This record gives sequence, structure tokens and C-alpha cells, in this order.
Amino acid sequence: MRKRLIPLILAFVLLGVTFAYAADVEPFDIAFIVKATDSDFWQYTIVGAKNAEYDLKGLINITVYGPPSEADIDEQVAIVENVVNTKPDAIVIASTSSDATSLVLNNAYEQGIKIILIDNFVHDTGYHSFLATNNKVGGALAADKLVEAIQAAGKPLEGKIAVISAMAGVQVLIDRTEGFLERLEEIAPGLEVLPVRYADNDIAVAANIAEDILTANPDLLGFFANNNHTGDGVARVIEERGLQDQIVAVAYDSDPQEIDALRSGALKALIVQDPHGMGYKGVMFAFMSINGEPLPEYFDTGVYVITQENLDESMWILDPFSRKKY
Repeated sequence: MRKRLIPLILAFVLLGVTFAYAADVEPFDIAFIVKATDSDFWQYTIVGAKNAEYDLKGLINITVYGPPSEADIDEQVAIVENVVNTKPDAIVIASTSSDATSLVLNNAYEQGIKIILIDNFVHDTGYHSFLATNNKVGGALAADKLVEAIQAAGKPLEGKIAVISAMAGVQVLIDRTEGFLERLEEIAPGLEVLPVRYADNDIAVAANIAEDILTANPDLLGFFANNNHTGDGVARVIEERGLQDQIVAVAYDSDPQEIDALRSGALKALIVQDPHGMGYKGVMFAFMSINGEPLPEYFDTGVYVITQENLDESMWILDPFSRKKY
């Protein structure tokens, strides 16, 4: 009976429709490993994963793991090693590093554990599917919104732009920044982009960097912050200095602080992924892979542009906590 349900479940997953079924069977164990537990973004993926568990009543058990911070790469590797030793049926993982977890994940793959990658690709490992945002597209959209906001403020497309990245060497962040810079060069070549600064995924560090940049560059036009923690830090400084009408800032992802900053005008746009969808579809894909169903090698989970104009109608994507079923 379970086998016959898989094509139907796959169709529902791809359409974004939930599915519910209960059966008297031994549930599969699926490990869900996030980059960090200190971020609302990763908590949103957990909501999606647990909602999938709820919809597949009795068919799977989800266990959530993750280090405190995205800077804790070694700790995430240790978590993955320990998880593999428990021999789950599948691992759904958002790996902070594209390389550090590859050996242990490939070992798990060779043992027959199903590997579903979400958010960030991992090199040199076997895997069954990869679900993620096209982050170069997202970065390009950030450049579009930054330029639109500068023009809406009646300013010429000449001056300095600062980029604050959460961490160096993380592929999804590299892709966002490259997409932003390539698009900005295309549509506003008169803008000068300052050297990228890195915040170690720390809100306070991002705020300090923003302060330093503003002090050293009184002619600064705007910021691009490439995740929610850097967005929070930049928005904090803009609000404290009352620069909502002088500085244009665009950020990636969403959390309550970024949403508040969008409402206040400290941030002009958010480039938002679908973390709930990553978690939900990642778990569903793991379940289907366990049952021998073919999966797409890559599944694009989408990207959304949120501004003050469409903020209230976009809370379904901004606040997955409101979608909890469990």
C-alpha cells in the first residue's frame, strides 16, 4: 500500500499540497540537520520538516540536529558523524560547508542511507536530491531592488555601495554576492562597490561593520546584506542613526527583526527563500527515496521579493511559524 502512495505524494509535494496518511507500520528514521539553531531561518526549515512528519503520520520519525551557530562548522561535522553512526534511513542536511561534511556524507551514502541536500550543495558525495534557492538569481533581484529604491529616492546612480556577507567561503553566500555584483555592474555601472566585509554570522559584528562603513564613507548610498543576521545588523544601525531616508538597504532572508525593519523603512526590500518548503519537501523527498522512487537531481525551491507594498500579503512565506500543524 505504501508503495502505491508514493507517486501521489510526489505530485502533492511538487504542487505544494499537504498529504495525510496513517498506517500500522514501523516508521522510517529521518535525521534533519540544520546549519544552526540560533537563526529563525533554520527554525523555519524545522517547521517544514515537522509538518511533513505530521502529514506522514506514523510513516516517519524526524530527529532534528544542528550546532548553535553557522560558524560552528566543526561541530556540524561531528553531529553528522554521530548521526551516521545511528544508521538512520535518511539524512536531510543543510551543510554549512560544501566540503567539510563530504567525506562523512559519502560514507553514509555508501552504507545505503538516503542523502537529501537542502540549501547548500556538498561536493564529492553521493546524494539523492538537492533542493535549494537559485541564489545568483536572488542576488540579482537584490541589485534590482536596490537600484529601484535609489532611483525612487531621486538620487543618481553614482556613489558607493557596501556589501556585508555573513561568512567567507560559504557557497550560497558567494552565489548571492556574485549575483548581486554582476547584476549591479549591468544595470548601474556608475556605482562603486566597496570591498566585501564579513560578519562571522553575528548580528553585533554586522552592526559594527555597518557603523565603520558609514563613518568612513559619508557618501555611502546603500547596503546589501546577504543573510538575516547581517540584515538585522545593518537595519539596527540605520534605525539608530535615523537614516531610513538617506541609506538604501536590501537584505536576504527574513526574521521578525528584518520584517520590522521593512515596515520602518530601514530595509527597502527582502529577498526571501522558502525555508518551510526546503524542510517540508526535503523530508518528503527523503521518504520517497527510501521507497525507491526517482527524484529530481535538483529542485528549485524559489525566491520571492518582499517590499512594504506586498508585506502583509506575504506573511505565509515570511512567518512559517504560523503554518505549524504539530
